[in-house]
Amino acid sequence: MDFGGQVALSTGPEPRRQGDQRRHTGPRRNGRRRQGLCAALDLGTNNCRLLVARPAAGGFHIVDAFSRVVRLGEGLEETGRLSELAMKRTIDALRVCATKIRRRGVAHGRYVATAACRNAENCDEFIVRIEDETGLHIETISAEEEARLTVAGCFPLLDGDTPRSLVFDIGGGSTEVMWLAGNGDAQEMIDWISMPFGVVSLTERFGQGPFEATAWEAIIEELLDQLAPFCEAHGISGHVGKAGVQMLGSSGTVTTLAGLTLGLERYDRSRVDGSILEFGDVHSLAASLSAMTAEDRAAHPCIGSDRADMMAAGCAILEAICRRWPVGRLRVADRGVREGILVDLMGRKATPGAAHNGGR
Repeated sequence: MDFGGQVALSTGPEPRRQGDQRRHTGPRRNGRRRQGLCAALDLGTNNCRLLVARPAAGGFHIVDAFSRVVRLGEGLEETGRLSELAMKRTIDALRVCATKIRRRGVAHGRYVATAACRNAENCDEFIVRIEDETGLHIETISAEEEARLTVAGCFPLLDGDTPRSLVFDIGGGSTEVMWLAGNGDAQEMIDWISMPFGVVSLTERFGQGPFEATAWEAIIEELLDQLAPFCEAHGISGHVGKAGVQMLGSSGTVTTLAGLTLGLERYDRSRVDGSILEFGDVHSLAASLSAMTAEDRAAHPCIGSDRADMMAAGCAILEAICRRWPVGRLRVADRGVREGILVDLMGRKATPGAAHNGGR
C-alpha cells in the first residue's frame, strides 16, 4: 500500500501548558486562521495527544502541544464499552486541546481516534458527546489508516539506502506492524497487520507484574505465535539482519527504554527521538522491568507513575517483535500518527534519513 511519500520533520519546542478549559466553538476562516496553522490530534486507548504546527522549510515547526494519559480504554477488554470515568477523563483533556486549537487560530485540523473507539460498543454516542461538550469533531479511523499515518510520520527517520523496513507502533489497544520495501523516497508500504493487543489490553489480561520467568516467557510465546503468520508471509527468517532490513519503533515503551538506556535523569525527547536501541539492551531491560513491581518502576523519572503499571506489557510486545525479527537494533521514534496527519495537511514531502535527530 502506498502512503504517498508524504513525510516531514517537526522542529521547535513542545510546551505542555494546559491553558483554560473554555468551550471551543470550531475553526473560523478569518484573521489568524488564514496563516496556515494546522492541528493534529491523536486520541488513543491510553493517551490524548495534540500538535499545532506551521509550515516551515523542509517540514513544519511545532508551536504548541499537549499530551495527557487518559486511559480511555480502561476496562474495555472486559466490558466492551468505554466507562463513564474514562470518558470524563478524556473529555477533560479534549477541552484543553480545544482551547489550544481556538487560541492558536488553527486553519486546518484533523482529530482522530484509534483502537479504543474502534472497538467500543458505545463509540458513536461518545463521539457525539465529545462534539457537544468540546466542539471537536473526532474521526474514528481504521487500523489501516492508523498504520499509514504512523509510517508517514516516522518516515524521515528511515535510512533510504536500506531496501526493506519494519515499522511498528505499540499502542494501548492494538499494535500495528508495517512492512516497507524500496529505496530512498520510493519506499512503499506493501503490507501491514494490526494485532489485537496493546499495553492497556495486555495489562488488563495478564496483570502488571512482577512476573516470574516462566509466566513472562508464556506471555511472550503467545505474542510470538500471533506475529508468526505475518512474519512467515514475507519470508523473514533468522538471517533478517543480513538481508538489508531496518527496524523502527514508535511507542511509549520504545522511547522509555531508550531513555533508560541513555541514562537520562528525566525524559528528553531531543535525545531519544532518532536514537538507537540495541537488542541486547531491549532483552536485559525487558527482563528486569518485568520482574519489578509497578511501584519500583514508577520510581524512575523516565517511567513515572502514569506508565509504570503498563510497562511490563509493552516490554513483552517489544520482546516478541525483536525475537520474531532479529535485526539486532532498532531506531527509536518519538513521533507517529500526529506527525503523519500534519504531513497530510501540509502536503510535505522529504527523503528518508533527513531528520534523524529532529526535535520539537
